[in-house]
Amino acid sequence: MRYNEKELQALSRQPAEMAAELGMRGPKKGSVAKRRLVKLVVNFLFYFRPDEAEPLGALLLERCRVAQEEPGGFSISFVEDLSRKYHFECCSQEQCQEWMEALRRASYEYMRRSLIFYRNEIRKMTGKDPLEQFGISEEARFQLNSLPRDERTACIGSQPHVLD
Repeated sequence: MRYNEKELQALSRQPAEMAAELGMRGPKKGSVAKRRLVKLVVNFLFYFRPDEAEPLGALLLERCRVAQEEPGGFSISFVEDLSRKYHFECCSQEQCQEWMEALRRASYEYMRRSLIFYRNEIRKMTGKDPLEQFGISEEARFQLNSLPRDERTACIGSQPHVLD
């Protein structure tokens, strides 16, 4: 995927949903954990040297898995390349859980599936489609039925949940 560097830098300066200094280790063999300022902005996880304003890099949190590692730590790996795994060390297990939940909720796909789930719940309760008033109720992106059955399984944590 291609990104405009200036737009990414501007996005990295936006208010963060979460930010903290964490230990971070990249996917290279033998890499060591380094203190990084980590900022979650929409569905990007930016990481900085603690004393610098420009990010060293960013992870797009789409098609990724967030998993608990050792106590107080978690990892992010990507479906296309599970060996490309980033490890993070938190100050406490509580901080680790907060980060893992925030990261799982950050993807576009999670938000889309949540919208579909709540849309169906409202339809069951009221008999009306809440998206109809916006004229978007028939758009394919809001239809779970348009996905093949195996893609309807969303990984939330390490446990698969089938969303219908």
